[in-house]
Amino acid sequence: MARFTRIDVIIKMREAGIVPIFYHKDPGICRNVIKACYDGGIKVFEFTNRGDYAHELFSDLNKWAEKETPGLVMGAGSIVDEGTTSLYIQLGANFIVSPILNPEMAKVSNRRKILWIPGCGTISEINYAEELGAEIVKIFPGSSVGGPDFVRSIKGPCPWTSIMPTGGVEPTLENLTEWFNAGVTCVGIGSNLITKEHIVKKNWTGITKRVTAAVKVARMFHVD
Repeated sequence: MARFTRIDVIIKMREAGIVPIFYHKDPGICRNVIKACYDGGIKVFEFTNRGDYAHELFSDLNKWAEKETPGLVMGAGSIVDEGTTSLYIQLGANFIVSPILNPEMAKVSNRRKILWIPGCGTISEINYAEELGAEIVKIFPGSSVGGPDFVRSIKGPCPWTSIMPTGGVEPTLENLTEWFNAGVTCVGIGSNLITKEHIVKKNWTGITKRVTAAVKVARMFHVD
């Protein structure tokens, strides 16, 4: 069962500004990455459903995070169907992220009042997602659908829309400033934030420093 309410998760996402996206089959690496991000000021973490037995790993990590990283909101990403949505919700996922717009996932999430963030690539998809109850929509891949210009175009006629771009977001002052000035609520960052080099070298301190810098930029736009 989720430890955080849907409203709490929305607020924390907005306050944090940055949502790390990560998966690795090694539990030890996952724990170190989560802790490094947490130490860098991260409040929300998306674990992606991308490997065999990923749900079992998430279950263990979520229990571990409750004790070792108090207040961190753990959610699951790369979910594309209602069955897997139910599975992760049962394992305590506080939010569900999808690269696609699947109405059946909305029904499952809304029944349990879990934040559901569907992937959208057009204003029609975004409008439909909001009709289904999505408080935040994911534009994916962010850079390919039009980048910050796409966000500005959506926010013009639909200023109420809350957007989280994923894909092509870089943890730099220039890139983050461009996205936040366009009107995003938060951004999702994967390998551009937690690089392969960091993982290979087990440079957890380096991840913390990189995250700290990114969070500092995000908080220029979203003050706690």
